[in-house]
Amino acid sequence: MNRRALVLSTAFAAIAVFGGGAALYTANTPAPAPQPVPQASNDTLVRMHSPVIGPVGARVTIVEFFDPSCEACRAFYPLVKQIMTQAGDDVRLVLRYTAFHQGSDEVVRILEAARKQNRFEPVLEALLSGQPEWAVHGAPDIEKAWQFAASAGLDIAQARQDAATASVDNVLKQDMADVRANRVEQTPTFFVNGKPLQEFSPQGLANLVRSELEATPPGT
Repeated sequence: MNRRALVLSTAFAAIAVFGGGAALYTANTPAPAPQPVPQASNDTLVRMHSPVIGPVGARVTIVEFFDPSCEACRAFYPLVKQIMTQAGDDVRLVLRYTAFHQGSDEVVRILEAARKQNRFEPVLEALLSGQPEWAVHGAPDIEKAWQFAASAGLDIAQARQDAATASVDNVLKQDMADVRANRVEQTPTFFVNGKPLQEFSPQGLANLVRSELEATPPGT
């Protein structure tokens, strides 16, 4: 994540639109400045292995290129979840691993191991909540990240084995290849139904989701 400019108006607008619960994540987190996003290559946006939160058959798909060490990803997560809650079964989130920060690849391994135990969301949320403690840029504390994962109910002994498998190696390689294919240079980067988010803000994301919901009525 290299968009670190503090945009207080964006944060306050996000809280107003999505609810006060987002403040837990956004209160001390720098909000990223808007940047142009290149057009996506649709066949590289979603893979069979990609983590999906929300109904598989949702009318609108948010694809987020996501780094677990990224402060802005941490800030956006509750806002995206709020959008999904308000949309019901009409919106889903697909996460693409974008391991830009030192140690992020190891934390992706924790998340992939959590998927094998059906603990992906609670472990993701525990890692994001504890991010300021383990994601020290230049000196990440991966063992502390494991501790946060354990606090979310992860069987650590089994997870350490699962995290080191060739299948997780392949997920990391494929996702980083797709990062390059889509010219993703910073996190989070969003696409909604394949369309890049140009107005990079919580309100901009909400507006793009809303426009896609209006363009794809139920039953289409």
